[in-house]
Amino acid sequence: MDNGKHYEAIVAKKVTWTGMIVNIMLSGLKFVAGILGHSQAMVADAIHSISDLTTDIAVLVGIKYWASPADDDHPYGHERIESIVTAFIALALFAVGIGIAYNGIITAFEPDSKGPEAIALIAAFISILSKEWLYRWTVKKGKEIDSSSVIANAWHHRSDALSSIPALVAVALAIAHPSLVFFDHIGAVVVAMFIVKVAFDILKPVVMELSDRGASKSQVDAIDLIAMKVDGVKEVHSIRSRRVGSGYFVDLHVLVDGNMSVQDGHDIARSVKHELLDKGPKVLDVIVHLEPYQTSSKKNNS
Repeated sequence: MDNGKHYEAIVAKKVTWTGMIVNIMLSGLKFVAGILGHSQAMVADAIHSISDLTTDIAVLVGIKYWASPADDDHPYGHERIESIVTAFIALALFAVGIGIAYNGIITAFEPDSKGPEAIALIAAFISILSKEWLYRWTVKKGKEIDSSSVIANAWHHRSDALSSIPALVAVALAIAHPSLVFFDHIGAVVVAMFIVKVAFDILKPVVMELSDRGASKSQVDAIDLIAMKVDGVKEVHSIRSRRVGSGYFVDLHVLVDGNMSVQDGHDIARSVKHELLDKGPKVLDVIVHLEPYQTSSKKNNS
């Protein structure tokens, strides 16, 4: 494992372990508060928090594999495993969103035997603040290491924070007047639709990656410019790329003086590769094809 991947794995593990510990503590807090405070919404919210543990475990297990170096069975590395984990998190979010919406609809007119108490309100408030902080910190670290799975897990934290808002509102309204409890169900359905949208937003780039979508035009232009700045490069064309995990595999054709030695051409190709790895936009690996500039020009003119 190279130093970059090693650092990314350490950060991802630290963030995920922190999220897991917070999830366990909040799940316990909300479950106890829901029981003692007679709040069905808070008990359901505790179960939702427990669902976050599944995505935390998925990230921790996935890190071990996608950060591993290339081997005989995976000569291009294991980065796509991160995409699989990201897809799993997105599908988990989708399932949670549908579940919350369904539960909110079918229980909308079920009477509550006893109204919730203040302890449930306090637990909901603590949950919202804690999970929003955890979301912001996790998404910041995810962007820092450019990890789609860590960012996806951050959104799962925010979905938990958002799902606590209807519980907070419902408990507050129920304490004010028991007839207003049905607002909890309306809010739950609205939040559930937001969660479903987030799931689709997370899943979309994964689908694009697995369909071998290449780098954007601006990224391709940047690759072209970096390669052209290498001493000895006359022209660059046929730049191709594919997204793999958090970066791109790139191959391109570089035209050089046809009269130079094989060694000189090899040195130029190696320089192009190193420059793109160091300065290119999320470039993970590069294949450089050498062509003689003069011969190519004659072919184009013929």
